[in-house]
Amino acid sequence: MARIGVIGSGSWGIALAALLLGNGHEVTVWSAFQSEIDSLSSTRRLRTLPDLTLPEAMKFTPDLEQAMKDKDMLVTAVPSIYVRETAVKMRPFCRDGQLVVNVAKGIEDGTLKTLTEILKEELPMAEAAVLSGPSHAEEVSRGLPTTCVAGAGKKETAEYIQSIFMNPVFRVYASPDVEGIEIGGALKNVIALAAGIADGLGYGDNTKAALITRGIYEIAGLGMAMGGRFETFFGLSGIGDLIVTCASMHSRNRRAGILIGMGYSMKEAMDEVQMVVEGVYSARAGLALSEKYQVPMPIIAEVNRVLFEGKSAKEAVADLMLRDPTEESKKNSWPQQA
Repeated sequence: MARIGVIGSGSWGIALAALLLGNGHEVTVWSAFQSEIDSLSSTRRLRTLPDLTLPEAMKFTPDLEQAMKDKDMLVTAVPSIYVRETAVKMRPFCRDGQLVVNVAKGIEDGTLKTLTEILKEELPMAEAAVLSGPSHAEEVSRGLPTTCVAGAGKKETAEYIQSIFMNPVFRVYASPDVEGIEIGGALKNVIALAAGIADGLGYGDNTKAALITRGIYEIAGLGMAMGGRFETFFGLSGIGDLIVTCASMHSRNRRAGILIGMGYSMKEAMDEVQMVVEGVYSARAGLALSEKYQVPMPIIAEVNRVLFEGKSAKEAVADLMLRDPTEESKKNSWPQQA
């Protein structure tokens, strides 16, 4: 049995807390809000996971020191925009060598750092790792078969994370490519916004397939320029996560995109979804990284224009379609003519 602190009481944090408790571990969940702690403790329910009853053995606390003290593993499950702020609060209670597994997805606007990079910066005494993949909290909470990938700098760390999370319905693979996993997890949310926008415009399966295919091409191109590995982007945290986020109504990014395609503003769409839409925050960072590494990312560029420059969704799709003709892949070439 491991002692685990889950830092964050949103849907994903609670779904993983329930999974870990079911695996036989001792779990304490932290929230910064006393009202959330009171509600979870008294009702044993979370509104966004209606099929899940939280076991009495699951502990809740607003005290960060209590959530972190003597833990074998900490799981950071706060939205990406709060990762740095939360890590700063965690620093006084973080012991040397503490394993911290990030399960959020995003890139910090401004610094362009991945979430594990932020954890390493703010918690230099800790060992930061990542768990990611096509894993909607709603389905994990119902015990539906799911696969993820654990990324860590040390093989034994990734294998330890595997051993903690795995069960008959939750399979975990191991990978050394922390950077690639983080990039894939963050930027698929931006492509999912584009897929939702296309749905909101009434476009069909052909459009969705094009966005997924060209979207992973953009993500992989940037990710490899940043040091990620090709195989990662065509694995669970790349194409796997992209497919599920672009296709599922569990995806808050797709739902927000649908509303934008129907004519809502970005703010109106986010208010309607009533959850953090990570792709909105990663869109600017993705475009900045595209410019920094000189990797063209036309889909992400058009999403930024729709979100932040007032461009109509229909015009953005038209401009994507009418770009200059090009080859599908620069790595394919014709044989030399005699």
